[in-house]
Amino acid sequence: MSAVTDTATDAVIRITGPHILIVEARFYEDIADELVRGAIIELEKAGATYDRIAVPGAFEIPAAINFALTAAEGGGAANDESAAPRYDGYVALGCVIRGETTHYDYVCIESARGLQDIALRHNAAIGYGILTVENDDQAWARAKVDQKNKGGAVASACLDMIRLKRHFGLTS
Repeated sequence: MSAVTDTATDAVIRITGPHILIVEARFYEDIADELVRGAIIELEKAGATYDRIAVPGAFEIPAAINFALTAAEGGGAANDESAAPRYDGYVALGCVIRGETTHYDYVCIESARGLQDIALRHNAAIGYGILTVENDDQAWARAKVDQKNKGGAVASACLDMIRLKRHFGLTS
């Protein structure tokens, strides 16, 4: 796992106890399960806590993260138990496999654009783990924990972005 380093002191910026929201697209359930497994392993190694929510497909992931951010910004008072949870970062997991129509292109482009828009608008630390592949074999090669483990890599990227935010004095 990489870490953000303060070049003035060469000290690694450590994060303690980040709270992460994993948003998982369930359209390809078995692949989603493996992506989530990889992400959870990485988050637990880092001492992070997490919540999980499921959405139908990759297209819905940006809206779900935006809902969470909006609820946290406009939620109840800090001491109000009904206040929406605040997350330090977000892990977006899903899979889009090319089919016979242009639907694949729209889902891939719009989910990526939506997540980047959210990251920039809200200064959100987002790990982008939506696999965009041609077939099942490519999806499994990227999802499996004992192969490319993109779920773990994305969780690590999210944690790195949280470190970077803290380096610049930004809070979640």
